[in-house]
Amino acid sequence: MENEVKIFGLDRLHQKQSAVTNNKTLSQTLIDGVTIKNIRPVPHDDGVVSEIARIDWEEVTDPIVHVHLTTTEVGRVRGWGLHQNSSDRLFVVKGLVSFVVYDGRIDSPTYGLVNEFKVSDRNPVLLTISPNLYHGWKNIGTNEAFIINMPTSMYNYDKPDALDLPYESDEAIDIVPFRW
Repeated sequence: MENEVKIFGLDRLHQKQSAVTNNKTLSQTLIDGVTIKNIRPVPHDDGVVSEIARIDWEEVTDPIVHVHLTTTEVGRVRGWGLHQNSSDRLFVVKGLVSFVVYDGRIDSPTYGLVNEFKVSDRNPVLLTISPNLYHGWKNIGTNEAFIINMPTSMYNYDKPDALDLPYESDEAIDIVPFRW
């Protein structure tokens, strides 16, 4: 019979959940309309090359019509946003970012599900977020983060396809079940 070690607070601990399975795929269930493509940086004589997007990838279903770079200061949160017609395709060029997506679509098979992805220049992915999904991010690194977005629609200056739900608002706390 083994000696049981008594540990104060043991009853309050939670079992750790692995982010990946044995075959290195994500262990979380992806929200319907979210895709993630792992990118393999390729070293060469002068540095490293990482493809960001190719039209022949199954994750890139729409043409690239607009590309922009956004930055986020250390510790800052960009959220929550939702597009009704356009998908975001996000790629972290520099920094460490926690992306979160919440499915608030009542008739969705993944309604109520939250996905979190920790992405960086050392763990590059192309993250695609379909319309009508709440999403945002926090720079969890130690330097300014640089993020490329290749939305599926060009930005309309007169009527942007962007609905905002300020992160610190009471409404956001009630609607999106995630806090950094």
